[in-house]
Amino acid sequence: MLSEEQILLIKRTWRMLKGIEASVVAGAFYAKLFSEHPGLKRLFPKDMEPQYIKLMDMLNAIVLKLDRLDQYAEELATMAQRHAGYGVKTEHYKMVGNALLWTLEKGLGKDWTPPVREAWMEAYRIISETMIESSSGKPVMAK
Repeated sequence: MLSEEQILLIKRTWRMLKGIEASVVAGAFYAKLFSEHPGLKRLFPKDMEPQYIKLMDMLNAIVLKLDRLDQYAEELATMAQRHAGYGVKTEHYKMVGNALLWTLEKGLGKDWTPPVREAWMEAYRIISETMIESSSGKPVMAK
């Protein structure tokens, strides 16, 4: 469960990045992901511009709903089912999480403090576990 302080840290730091062009933030994320896991590139379209926008929109939506993630569980479950249909496997969530944290760290620079890192890690843990559980048929969210 995210604390109020963690939610505020995530929202504050996301505001620093969300105004940057999607191709810069999402481009860095996908470059990191594909450089470490080139096999994942096959799961994505050749034209990544729309994907950059989708990623940024999804992150915006999640950050906006952090204080009520339990109400967002159905949307996360739907997203997980969609991702499973694209070929996303459980082990991919860790790869994506590492690339996301790296992107946030690079983008935030000196504002990437240990409490900010912990907050983002916890948020990603909750979201990814919810998605993994829902795509495997287990009960959705409770954390």
